[in-house]
Amino acid sequence: MPYTILIVDDEPALRQMLGEILTQAGYRVRAAGSCTGAMESFMKQIPDAVLLDVMLPDGDGFELFGRLRQKQELPVIFLSARDEDEARLRGLGLGADDYITKPFLPQELLLRLQAVLRRVYRGAKESVSRLGDTEILWDQGMVRRAGQEIPLTAKEFALLRTLWENRGRILTIDVLCAALWPGPLIGYENTLMVHIRRLRSKIEAEPSHPRYLLTVRGLGYRLRREDEI
Repeated sequence: MPYTILIVDDEPALRQMLGEILTQAGYRVRAAGSCTGAMESFMKQIPDAVLLDVMLPDGDGFELFGRLRQKQELPVIFLSARDEDEARLRGLGLGADDYITKPFLPQELLLRLQAVLRRVYRGAKESVSRLGDTEILWDQGMVRRAGQEIPLTAKEFALLRTLWENRGRILTIDVLCAALWPGPLIGYENTLMVHIRRLRSKIEAEPSHPRYLLTVRGLGYRLRREDEI
């Protein structure tokens, strides 16, 4: 399953360039241009790693780093035009996984990001996950239950991946629709319900009485963790 990278930088051109580089390298990408935007994106869906600019319009990356790490221990690489030893040492001293000075070569960024991800997630990103008696075969886009392999549609796969990456948390209808469809999120609620129903038929032993994929009335949906059962 591909890693999700959150890019936080106030330069639109750089965000676009980094997004293209990372997407071509097989990563999933989200981006924000401010501390506020970064926290909003982060709370909707926790990424696997963050590329974080030091200078942001509504704060600095060092402060934002602390706020992110309070929420989740995850790899963070600082990107900065500041090459002073003091700034680099401060970033690394806070616990950042790397500090890259702008401008940088795209291949250098990819290599250093790959090194950080290997170190942090060594063996953690498995191609097979288990949800009770159901195995999720991420690389094959299907689930296996009672010895039967059941293919997932592209939307079902994206829906399950979003729920899995945020299992235990309530995901609102808007958040799930945004993960499945681009553009304005008008008129997708009923379609989302159809995909939820079809996904339950593939991962639940009793879809009409779901054990894992739960409806939270008035809010959205939640995928339960194993330790909640």
